[in-house]
Amino acid sequence: MSFTLQIGKSPPSFILPCTDGKKYSLHDFKEDTLVIFFTCNHCPYVTGSDEHTKAIAERFIPLGVKFVAINSNSKNTYQEDDFPSMVKRMDENKFPWTYLYDESQEIALSYGALRTPHFYVFNKERKLVYTGRSIDTPRNWTEHSKTDLINALEEHLAGSEIKTPLTNPIGCNVKWDGKDKHWMPDEACDLT
Repeated sequence: MSFTLQIGKSPPSFILPCTDGKKYSLHDFKEDTLVIFFTCNHCPYVTGSDEHTKAIAERFIPLGVKFVAINSNSKNTYQEDDFPSMVKRMDENKFPWTYLYDESQEIALSYGALRTPHFYVFNKERKLVYTGRSIDTPRNWTEHSKTDLINALEEHLAGSEIKTPLTNPIGCNVKWDGKDKHWMPDEACDLT
């Protein structure tokens, strides 16, 4: 059995606190297309591609795509991944997505999140149509040559089959509580 949620599967449900002071469940997001991505505050692959991810969100939100970020990193591994730092990060950067905190890490496990960032695209029926990376150089987005997330969203919104529904996310591994910062579950491996 694969660690990461498989193409065609439904997203595991959740109720998580948000940086805006509310709690959100999966069912609060009614848009036709839902992008859930696992991220954090400190990872250089996240911060190195923030500007590009923001531009993607701003391009596709008017087309009925909702972006939901989830931080599942242990604050005990990196203090800057705690909830107050999430609130500060959103205040400073004005990101156009909902930013949720998965302190128990149960949601990261249920989705099989491998790295930060790791993207999941769900269609109107809430079936997974794409998972993996956004670009091939997230640590320095200006050097990218592949735009896998954009390609997937464009193909999906055009009603086409996504040519490459599965790519390997590139980034730091999720920081699991009580584990070495480089630890990954035994069953977690490359997607392709």
